[in-house]
Amino acid sequence: MFQGLKRWFSNPQDASVAKSRLPLAPKVWGDLAGWARDKRYKLRSVQDDGFVVDGSSDGSTWRLEWGPSQRAYIKTHELRLRADVQLPGDLQLVLMNCGLQEAMEKAMFEQYVEGVQTRIDRETPPEMRWLVMFPRLTGSELGALRANFVAVASAKPWMLSWLDGPLSSALLAAPLDATMPVALMVGRGRLMLRTGLADPDLHTVQSWLALFETAIAQAGRVARHPPQSLPATASPATSAPSVVQGTEGRD
Repeated sequence: MFQGLKRWFSNPQDASVAKSRLPLAPKVWGDLAGWARDKRYKLRSVQDDGFVVDGSSDGSTWRLEWGPSQRAYIKTHELRLRADVQLPGDLQLVLMNCGLQEAMEKAMFEQYVEGVQTRIDRETPPEMRWLVMFPRLTGSELGALRANFVAVASAKPWMLSWLDGPLSSALLAAPLDATMPVALMVGRGRLMLRTGLADPDLHTVQSWLALFETAIAQAGRVARHPPQSLPATASPATSAPSVVQGTEGRD
């Protein structure tokens, strides 16, 4: 049973889904290439099945990737953004859309309650582990974001400070699709965003990058002026399956 859960959360998408995709249109390549050239980003294709763009923002380098999904809960191609933002290595948090949270909790209930499974190991993706390990922001703490997002964090004051202001506004303006999972995470000093994106049109790619750059800038702001009280990493809830803590598996 547990092997099935790990496959659902960790493995690339089914080969039959990959075969059904249409090739990237030349016009889209041209738009992306022209945009990257104008911005002085570095764009390269990846085995004719995606692309990588490297750039920098607010003193941090970032990488944008579009290609086959690395999470089985994303059924289309996946857009990934990551940046090393020099944050505390033990800071762990994730903000995800409500659809992804509901799917994860349903899968965990089926496997760990009905399936009498009691442990989550290091191979389980961090977004799932953190959902059961850490305190959840309340609706009042999320404010306007509560309609579309759920957030958990090892240090709620840090998360609240990060979301305060420009990042919340950017999230409210994000190109959300209720059918597409979205996860914005901090872990091991790295910031990462994952979402499904079947067609990487330039406007949508730019919109997600703008959100990610706001997240980078606001993470830098909190790092420079951290909340006065940052509690130690939270312990798993007593009602949740036991968790093996430590270095993350795939991220």
